[in-house]
Amino acid sequence: MITKRALATAVAASILAVAGFAQAEVKVGFLGGFTGGIESLTPPIFEGAQLAVEQINEQGGILDGQTLVMPSGDTTCSDASAASNAADRMVNSENVTAIVGALCTGATIAAANNAAIPGGVLMVSPASTAPAVSELDDNDLVFRTVPSDAFQGEMLAKLLLEKGIDAVAVTYVNNDYGQGLSDAFSTAFEAGGGEITENLAHEDNRADYRSELGSLSVSGVDTLVVLAYADTSGQTVLRQAYESGMFTQYVGADGMVGDSLIEAIGADVLDGMIATRPGSPDLPGTDMFIEAAEAVELDPSAVFAAQAYDAAFLIALAIEQNGSADREGLSDALRSVSSAPGEVILPGEWEKAVELIAAGTEINYEGASGSHEFDENGDVPGVVVEMAVEDGTFTSKGQVDL
Repeated sequence: MITKRALATAVAASILAVAGFAQAEVKVGFLGGFTGGIESLTPPIFEGAQLAVEQINEQGGILDGQTLVMPSGDTTCSDASAASNAADRMVNSENVTAIVGALCTGATIAAANNAAIPGGVLMVSPASTAPAVSELDDNDLVFRTVPSDAFQGEMLAKLLLEKGIDAVAVTYVNNDYGQGLSDAFSTAFEAGGGEITENLAHEDNRADYRSELGSLSVSGVDTLVVLAYADTSGQTVLRQAYESGMFTQYVGADGMVGDSLIEAIGADVLDGMIATRPGSPDLPGTDMFIEAAEAVELDPSAVFAAQAYDAAFLIALAIEQNGSADREGLSDALRSVSSAPGEVILPGEWEKAVELIAAGTEINYEGASGSHEFDENGDVPGVVVEMAVEDGTFTSKGQVDL
């Protein structure tokens, strides 16, 4: 699914190319789950990255006026072959300088190992949260603008314990994302005095999870934690849990935070559901992103939209800092433009950044989703936000404090 604005941009570029007037281009690819488990979450993430591209082109373009373009590829979220093929096309056919994405952790790992790392292509994921990303042997090529689930799992556990929920059953989608988040949550929950009565993996894209739900409900615990995807297994698990009358309280994490889940199951059913998701701190960059997003009718609170904007803007800054569209040296440039010391660059301040880079002045991007001081693994600290289903939508209840 491609947005109308992105389609119009692509059509305009094609017309110019046919007419012989196409400007020189710098390509940054986007890999996302346009179909599959997060297909309802992907369009605004793509829109977030596209917003950065549009601002850059409106403010004079990249590398002395070249046009920044963003070809996209569908990873399906859960199919490693599809992710690898999409990444291969970006690296070897589109000849992108770098990639925003992928989104689902398994897709990011497959794309990195099978195409990006061998091709020397920098990847910055706005949504791959599993701890497994930190463990990639990536030649400093895989980064993310979203905190690891090692942190989100801890914050989800803390949130539930603070609410007096001290016994839960857990089911997670059987992949790197689900396993990593479950491990982090379970460790923190039990360390805080909570009890996990059952913890079961489930396979994605099945029609029936009643057997697993039967095992999860044996203890009679009221709360079910579902660490999966809003458009596939997570949705089916919640629907069948409700239909079976096994649980009265539902809990999820970022992969479940989509209004498509509520529309599919019912607002009355999910009213009061608790979830967490990475968020943005209350900083000037956040406010600037919100204003820019609302101006193009992009929901600034959409899951991972701000992180996708930051991933695209950071990559562009790194390319400008590197002085060419070459792949070599880009990771060092990324670390340079995202870290103190340096003059602060906020979302949308592309012209200012270009002038400073040209003058040899160090810059430090403070983004839509916060600071991006990458550690040795390419990870960032972050903010986790409490979400709750209220009045038929997921509503932010504020930051979960350490």
